[in-house]
Amino acid sequence: MRFWDSSAIIPLCVKERTSKAVEGLLKGDENVVVWWTTRVECLSALSRRRREGVLSSGEEVQARAVLSALAAAWSEVQPTEIVRLRSERHLSVHSLRAGDALQLAAALIWAEETPRSLEFVCLDQNLREAALKEGFSIQPYD
Repeated sequence: MRFWDSSAIIPLCVKERTSKAVEGLLKGDENVVVWWTTRVECLSALSRRRREGVLSSGEEVQARAVLSALAAAWSEVQPTEIVRLRSERHLSVHSLRAGDALQLAAALIWAEETPRSLEFVCLDQNLREAALKEGFSIQPYD
């Protein structure tokens, strides 16, 4: 079981340089855990790529189908006051944007505030650094 940031879900939906690495991690993960907004964040990224011409309409449809299948199987950390309070703390401690602070707070709630030996799958460098400082093992390895 690993916590997955949205940045690591996108390469499962569209071919990217990091796709093989995260696909390998997914195969070994029986229960993908994500933050409540992950599906929306991923849909936003796919729509942006379509608008920018990076994805064709067919590729976007296919990527959305993959995302839908992933979302049907993953577990979500729900928004709570505790997540909000933790994310507010992360904003003052780490160099994170609001969405990333919420992701990290959700991961820590999932880890029951004890992230040692738990893995955080993420491709965003700032969020990787913050999660490492909070005690998570980071995947994929550089």
